[in-house]
Amino acid sequence: KTTVANLVGRFYDVSDGALLIDGTDVRTVTQSSLRRQMGLVPQDPFLFSGSIRDNIRFGRLRATDEEVEAAAQSANAHSFIMALPEGYETEILEGGANLSIGQRQLICIARAVLADPRILILDEATASIDTVTEALIQEALDRLLRGRTSIVIAHRLSTIRNADLICALQQGQIVERGNHEELLASDGLYADLYRRQFMEPEEVGES
Repeated sequence: KTTVANLVGRFYDVSDGALLIDGTDVRTVTQSSLRRQMGLVPQDPFLFSGSIRDNIRFGRLRATDEEVEAAAQSANAHSFIMALPEGYETEILEGGANLSIGQRQLICIARAVLADPRILILDEATASIDTVTEALIQEALDRLLRGRTSIVIAHRLSTIRNADLICALQQGQIVERGNHEELLASDGLYADLYRRQFMEPEEVGES
């Protein structure tokens, strides 16, 4: 599944067929121009040694302090940042070792909000998050997804339930396509995964 994200960003090119964005083969545009239009929120967010403010500003280097803080508010990161003794000037250790995985992910989302990309890729953005933090992240992602083309890679189906098109992959092949209601009605792989995640154990056993 992550291969899809790598192909969209031209980290490597397809060996057969073509990948089109708005009808244009991505191989006909430069990698730099394509990636300037893209934002990525990965499963393991990349944070560098420096302040929280600078880590968010990495999304758009010319952003003002006010724009950085507005992005953090949109990403539901502002409250936890302000609860830290030094707020936005808090120094992050390499890799974000002094923050929780949820806090690191919220900072990464704030960075994406600030970048305001036309194409957004979420690669298992809530995979390692506790339930409470997931709710904060999901709310932030819902705001971030509005008005842009988004590719969401997820095992947690709550992340993709409202997608216009869902592709279910099995062993590297797309085995189902449709929206949430259509895939539930088809009673295939997606419906099975959905039941396993959202029904009580006894309900699954009875079905």
